[in-house]
Amino acid sequence: MTTTFSAKPSDITHQWHVVDAQDVPLGRLASRVAQLIRGKHKPTFTPHMDGGDFVVVINAEKVKLTGRKLEQKRHFRHTGYMGHERYTPVKNLLQGAHPERVIEHAVFGMLPKNSLSKQKLRTKLKVYAGATHPHQAQQPVPYSVTPKA
Repeated sequence: MTTTFSAKPSDITHQWHVVDAQDVPLGRLASRVAQLIRGKHKPTFTPHMDGGDFVVVINAEKVKLTGRKLEQKRHFRHTGYMGHERYTPVKNLLQGAHPERVIEHAVFGMLPKNSLSKQKLRTKLKVYAGATHPHQAQQPVPYSVTPKA
């Protein structure tokens, strides 16, 4: 009889990945980054343990939106008061001061809705609008989102 493997904290190792978002479709980028954050790419994946890797996404302002999403897609936020919904077009977010919020919101949508996922998103995802990032000391490994042909 075989037993099911369940990772212990001593079995878990965290690696750093750097992902270039330039000309990569937003949905494909978000799903691959969510898999890295959760640790589903590892054979030691355990759903209730934090076995995922750290992900640094660069060039967030150059992410590709297919179809008419640039004009039609809107991000929702609420002020907390009744009737005070705020909708911001994605085009304004990408060209404005916070292009990284588009990727953070898309990755959040790909993660399961539980407290462990919120914790992983807050600590393991680092998104930067430009090509530079302050995480060179962690020696991140380049990760290609698009399959190599």
